[in-house]
Amino acid sequence: MLKIDAHQHFWIFDPVRDSWINDEMLVIKHDFLPADLLPVLQQNGVDGCVSVQASQSEEETRFLLDLAAENPFVKGVVGWVDLKADNLDERLQYYKQFDKLKGFRHILQSEPDKQYMLQPQFKKGIAGLQRHGYTYDILIYPEHLRYAAQLAAEFPDQPFVVDHLAKPHIKDQEISDWEKDMRALAQYQNVHCKISGMLTEADWKTWKPEDFVPYLDVVFNAFGINRVMFGSDWPVCLLAGGYKGTMEVINGYCEKLTATEQALFWGNNAAAFYNL
Repeated sequence: MLKIDAHQHFWIFDPVRDSWINDEMLVIKHDFLPADLLPVLQQNGVDGCVSVQASQSEEETRFLLDLAAENPFVKGVVGWVDLKADNLDERLQYYKQFDKLKGFRHILQSEPDKQYMLQPQFKKGIAGLQRHGYTYDILIYPEHLRYAAQLAAEFPDQPFVVDHLAKPHIKDQEISDWEKDMRALAQYQNVHCKISGMLTEADWKTWKPEDFVPYLDVVFNAFGINRVMFGSDWPVCLLAGGYKGTMEVINGYCEKLTATEQALFWGNNAAAFYNL
């Protein structure tokens, strides 16, 4: 069975650029590179990964593409480009030379304007991605879900994937509003969801596998087996149980799936979505 980790990060730690990594996060306050990840993937029987941007610059995109070129197990890159730039078409045309560049992401969750993704210039950028055949990763909090649904409705032919289940408030066991908005978003067949980043939304030290079951039930039920994919969110997952803990939770949940369903979730869906 093909296993793809559809969401992980590399970085050379920079205290200014990476200021989101605070003093509670000392375990990830240093460099993380392919040589650090490869043995972890091998230990967990994972065949390859998709590396996702963590800072908003084209320098970051090139950094990830260089790492992917040197490391065959990095199967795809989700980079960053200024979607509101006047020369976006030119930039996307430039990136066509890199086979491993599959899509783009913007850190929407940090934008002061919660409706940033509905700004005309941003939507013009999404239209550009669609023209050039790139995917888009939606990084948001639950309060942004209704706007993501509007975006998905406006671009029915653009492949979208929600990162980290849109970060539900698992620690506080809040589910009802998130569930309603998640189900509304899942009605759009062009939207997929990554089962990633869950452990860091729970209590880092005291979470139990059963804490995640209600949220997983919602996502698997709403999106269906063809639109969900596994992601570790390594190295951020090291804050709350690491790769091993992440795999234990998801393996436990997936035991009830058929062999065909497991193959889709663990690798085939990501390979199809990102054209790996």
